[in-house]
Amino acid sequence: MAYRRLLALTAALALTTTLTPSPAHAGDASRGPNAVVTWNLNAQNEIYEVARQSPATAARSFAMVQGAVYDAVNAVTGVRYEPYLTAPKTRHGASADAAVAAAASGVLLSLFPGQAATVQAQYDTALAAIPDGRAKNDGIAVGRKTAAAMIAARAGDGAFDPDSWNISTEPGQWRPTPPTNTQDGAWFADLRPFVLPDPAMFRTAGPPALTSAAYARDLNEVKAIGGVDSTVRTPDQTAAAKWWHDRRLTEWAMKRQLAETRHLSTLQTARMFAMADIANADALIACYDEKKYWNFWRPVTAVQQADLDGNPATVADPAWMPLLVTPAFPEYTSGHTCSFSALTLTWQRFFGRDDIPMSAYSADSGTTRSFSGFSSALSEVVEARIWGGVHFRTADERGVKIGTAAARYVLAGEFRPRH
Repeated sequence: MAYRRLLALTAALALTTTLTPSPAHAGDASRGPNAVVTWNLNAQNEIYEVARQSPATAARSFAMVQGAVYDAVNAVTGVRYEPYLTAPKTRHGASADAAVAAAASGVLLSLFPGQAATVQAQYDTALAAIPDGRAKNDGIAVGRKTAAAMIAARAGDGAFDPDSWNISTEPGQWRPTPPTNTQDGAWFADLRPFVLPDPAMFRTAGPPALTSAAYARDLNEVKAIGGVDSTVRTPDQTAAAKWWHDRRLTEWAMKRQLAETRHLSTLQTARMFAMADIANADALIACYDEKKYWNFWRPVTAVQQADLDGNPATVADPAWMPLLVTPAFPEYTSGHTCSFSALTLTWQRFFGRDDIPMSAYSADSGTTRSFSGFSSALSEVVEARIWGGVHFRTADERGVKIGTAAARYVLAGEFRPRH
């Protein structure tokens, strides 16, 4: 109940400051397909369908693409909002669709040079639908400049550095987990944020002590409901756990659905996507900084080796395995709740409300899940990571606090109306 009150308070605080006018009154209404949505789908193809980037790695890539697209569309539509990096000067009437294509393709080519033929084909298709002339050329020029600015800004940011997690056999400390017994993504903990001055600025008190009652509650809960052969978890909870664990993140589809169902203009779509993706990336960087700092073990290790935790209220089960495959990095805090809470706050601020329905399909679960609003979806992902056996409740709840705080900081200084 306390956590539900926290979510309600978070939603209420989010609505105290609305960062955009109602989309129904926004200018620059698109004719035909929304170019920002089209290029977000193109980006998903390169980022995930081909490159198969992890959720954290994909967050950086999406933030780069959507940040450049936002700056480009903002520039050609009169710089109504503060730019993220730059607002190149251009003549009135420059094509927003051409600017989107040039900005997105420019960043994607820098990220995935091996996919140049695919990106070029997407670019050629987009430009073929735009009449030749000054407007098209001006839009292309602006998009190329914002892409170059983003590429330069992220140079040397620490991406893909050869870092590793701290592997330890001490009780409570992380070590690789079955069945993969690998590690991944340690460089993300030291990635330079897009906006945050310090990824450790939201440092928490850490996971509960192994000998505490709170830790025993966390462990016994996930042990009972998160095991692969749990008799406590319901079929719907199993489906939800798989749905939220889909590496083709359902959040990507939700974001595009919101743009389409709310009839956002090209500019408002570009702004909302950039707000969401940059806040998401910084929330995840803050989360991974926590993971590196606390280096806490995963439930699969904790349950199997509970005889080593010094807590009389826990009992080891060496054969216990979670429903889901455990991600290859430390547990605390939850990356998924950090991420989705940042998206939740961003959408609440952007739309000025919480009760906008949304849904998405997951091939992993074979189901579509629907939500009455942003907070209801956030409530479910907190539970789903426990149902899947990959997180303790404390890590999920603290992840919400970090993601919300990170997004609040990002949105306080970025993407604001100029007048």
